[in-house]
Amino acid sequence: MQIIPSIDLKSGRCVRLFQGDFQQETVFSEDPVKVALGWQEQGGAILHLVDLDGAAAGNPANLATIREIVDAVAMPIQVGGGIRGREIADALLSAGVSRVVIGTAAVNDPGLVEGLCRDYGSERVVVAVDARDGLVAIKGWTESSQVSALDLAHRMKELGVPRLLYTDVSRDGTLTSPNFAANEELVRETGMKVQASGGVSSLDHIRQLVSTGVEGAIIGTALYRGTISLGKAIRAGAA
Repeated sequence: MQIIPSIDLKSGRCVRLFQGDFQQETVFSEDPVKVALGWQEQGGAILHLVDLDGAAAGNPANLATIREIVDAVAMPIQVGGGIRGREIADALLSAGVSRVVIGTAAVNDPGLVEGLCRDYGSERVVVAVDARDGLVAIKGWTESSQVSALDLAHRMKELGVPRLLYTDVSRDGTLTSPNFAANEELVRETGMKVQASGGVSSLDHIRQLVSTGVEGAIIGTALYRGTISLGKAIRAGAA
């Protein structure tokens, strides 16, 4: 199982939010490029970037910082947050981003997802299934849709999407535990590749995620607070 370090960008800084709440922000670094290089040096397989400003506003606001990180590191990078139109997706993929992560638009504009899979190849598209009480949260998690996580997953599979990023919003940034049951259900019911996110805070959590069949685990707060090290997490994921 891949261990994927996460960098959340807000106003050009590396931050973490509690349960996606923009009012509960902790700044971990003023230099996201340095943070990215650190995760690369420690063996990260792929880097996950989130443009928090973009997720809230619907238009990426940290493109300059994202480009700096892409230019600085050698490992693949996937980017999400506010990618709700073709122009932004094109710009990111042309800038060297390996995958774009589509959330809100997967619910509101599935044609965007279909077009990206067709024109760039489905491996360059990840759909974010961000769930609160089983329903998909959109617009930077500020609104809840009436679409269930599993229904969205099946719709995306029909469009050719191979990979999902599942986040239980209530656990994100909390250092509690991942939603093991929901991740396992997505893997079992869809047969898709799933990246688990939200609440990972111990090596036991990583070992339990391995047993669910997920492809990868995205870790943020636990790495920044030193609850677990990236090296130990990678070894636990490979066991």
